[in-house]
Amino acid sequence: MFAAIKAVLWAFLGIRSQEGYDQDRARLTPRQIIAAGLVLTGCFVVALFVLVRILTAK
Repeated sequence: MFAAIKAVLWAFLGIRSQEGYDQDRARLTPRQIIAAGLVLTGCFVVALFVLVRILTAK
């Protein structure tokens, strides 16, 4: 699962070499990528929500 998370994080940043992309495509299933993407997207949304709540708290 760590490899899928790593691949999704690289995709979030938008920087990935073609060699790394080919390696990920060979060893990861679409189900792993989708699951990692949903989990990390959820974490990102929650982190933004918490950050906004902290910055706007009086």
